[in-house]
Amino acid sequence: MATPHNHAKNGDFAKTVLMPGDPLRAKFIAETFLEDVVQVNSVRNMYGFTGYYKGKKVSVMGSGMGMPSIGIYCHELYEQYGVERIIRVGSCGAYSPDCKVFDVIIAQGACTNSNWSHQYGVSGSLSAICDFGMLKDAYEIAMAQGTRTHVGNILSSDIFYNDQPEVWKKWAKLGCLGVEMESYALYTTAALLNKKALCILTVSDSFTTHEETTAEERQTSFIDMMKIALEVAIKE
Repeated sequence: MATPHNHAKNGDFAKTVLMPGDPLRAKFIAETFLEDVVQVNSVRNMYGFTGYYKGKKVSVMGSGMGMPSIGIYCHELYEQYGVERIIRVGSCGAYSPDCKVFDVIIAQGACTNSNWSHQYGVSGSLSAICDFGMLKDAYEIAMAQGTRTHVGNILSSDIFYNDQPEVWKKWAKLGCLGVEMESYALYTTAALLNKKALCILTVSDSFTTHEETTAEERQTSFIDMMKIALEVAIKE
């Protein structure tokens, strides 16, 4: 069933969807790794594709930036299109000096400075965690392919240009490995709808060393992360 944000038909999406923030990264993944690819969505240029990886049906679709954006797309994929698992493949800034540019971070959990969880009416703070089975698979695949990988907590932030530029150090002190802007919404939406989710991130810049990647590198060069996600996607 089409939605205001997605003109795909029922059955167009696989049960597992890889979800980068950048729709051009979705296009790159589809064209580079999938066979018999069909574009299933282009509303607002938020490209979605379905094809086959090692003979198994897999989809990939952009999410846009921030929790409101991924919150719309993941909810519709889970609810309207019968998707069971979403694997976010994104970029992040590293808070930990152990996390180098191009390293992979698998987000076991996501903290947030957002009010996202207030919609659920809980009187405390909702912990946002991934699916353990997918986490286990992703870590084992990363180790097998020799990718420098870290597992732990991240911050999903509503703020990119923060008026308190040193506040990241407080999150780092609490063990957050890095920061991005989407995973908390994905994890809590999956929990609400009894679905599965995992966030795999490539470090695009470092708060401690001030190294950073280019826009083109972020779009096309995060190959290790993409391969991990695709291998997870075809596991039952």
